[in-house]
Amino acid sequence: MMQKIKLLFVVLLFSASVNAQATQEQKTVQQTIENLFTALSNRDSAGLRLHSTADVHFYEYGEVWTIDTLIKRVMINKPADYKRTNSFDFVKITIEGNTAWATYYLQSEITRNGKKELVKWMETVVLVKLKEEWKIKLLHSSLISRT
Repeated sequence: MMQKIKLLFVVLLFSASVNAQATQEQKTVQQTIENLFTALSNRDSAGLRLHSTADVHFYEYGEVWTIDTLIKRVMINKPADYKRTNSFDFVKITIEGNTAWATYYLQSEITRNGKKELVKWMETVVLVKLKEEWKIKLLHSSLISRT
């Protein structure tokens, strides 16, 4: 009887450890996504490339963008007062091996030309683990509202 209790205790401990690791890995995936948007907000093209695969694709407004498209469309020729602040509400993060996918709501407060705008999206991202680092491979964005 005592052996069974010990075995149950070890199984529960192992289970808790595995769940804690999964939670930490999910946090790392979440941080990669947030880092990409921090780079976007800061107009940091090197940061965008750092958190993406070389062949990343962004599905935006019914179009397919590469990293170069994103840089040209979103980062160049912004007014001097351009500012973007992002907040995330993660719905689900799933990890299987070296692939992860996450769905979240993104809300961005954008200031340009003295006007503030609040934009909301629902997005899904696919990430791959390369050399022990998560990189965004695909991002699909659906605009919810713009006020």
